Amino acid sequence: MEALDQWMRRRLRCVIWRQWKRPQTRRRKLLALGLDEQRAWKSAGNGRGPWWNAGASHMNQALPRKWFDRLGLISVLDTVRWLSRSS
Repeated sequence: MEALDQWMRRRLRCVIWRQWKRPQTRRRKLLALGLDEQRAWKSAGNGRGPWWNAGASHMNQALPRKWFDRLGLISVLDTVRWLSRSS
């Protein structure tokens, strides 16, 4: 279940990266999410694909698990744990 949770968050980061189509947009969004100027610029123009970037440390720092929790993304692992406790 933990691997499925991690995969889903990475997939969502991949979709977000694809939505930020241009390097300038990626840089601006990464800055807004708390990355420093140099790292945001280097990450935005690295030329690697969306899946690679979704698993990279810059995206994990910008969009951590807590960010998805605040949006209301339901964790499969947490749900299973909750169900096993209430049984």
